[in-house]
Amino acid sequence: MSSLAEAERLRQEPRVLSVDKGYELWAPTYDHDLNPLLALEERVLTPLLPSLQGKVVLDLGCGTGRWLKRLLESGAREGVGLDASPAMLAQAGSKALLRGRLVRGDGLDIPFRSQAVDLVICSFVIGHMAKLAEFAREVAHVMKPDGDLYVSDLHPQAYARGWRTGFRDGKGNGSREIAALGHSLDRVVEVFQTERLEILHCLQPHLGEAEEPIFQQTGKEPLFQAACELPAVLICHFKHCDST
Repeated sequence: MSSLAEAERLRQEPRVLSVDKGYELWAPTYDHDLNPLLALEERVLTPLLPSLQGKVVLDLGCGTGRWLKRLLESGAREGVGLDASPAMLAQAGSKALLRGRLVRGDGLDIPFRSQAVDLVICSFVIGHMAKLAEFAREVAHVMKPDGDLYVSDLHPQAYARGWRTGFRDGKGNGSREIAALGHSLDRVVEVFQTERLEILHCLQPHLGEAEEPIFQQTGKEPLFQAACELPAVLICHFKHCDST
């Protein structure tokens, strides 16, 4: 295809991409893109994690395996990453520690037996889940009694102000947005608590000085102060209270 034809094809593609298409295009650069929201999430969520020694962990919606790699390096006995995107899983599979630990699957039909997992991380995934209640039911099903669930996503207030999941495609076509929903905090807590997942922590951090260098390096320094004015990420820690 000629460069002119390729440019015209890209121009005609929708600005808001489906989840499948969006992550297919983003996968090759995902691990290299500087992302202040991911940096903020890691900074705030990491101290909440319990000891992982002897634990079985599930990175649900693992993408390129960012959290799965961290959990295994922190002492988890076993770990699996599940994601629906072949392109993101291919990137995850290039990491030696993750080989043989990745499964392609849907969060509405998790291919695990009941009560198999001690800890689940679900990082920036629920915004892609229209059937949030069904998703919560599946998560609860695979968790052990007293297991831990950590859910993070773009904060509802940030979503309401127009923040979106997106990336630059590197082909001169500007920013691309991936379709997502803005679930309210009340809705998130309600659907997981319905499945006997009781909330222990609900953190709503703002971007801070630690993330400012990312804005500088990506040429977005003028946007930094305004971006700090509202909560950027929602982080919820649930405990599975089903003792049956």
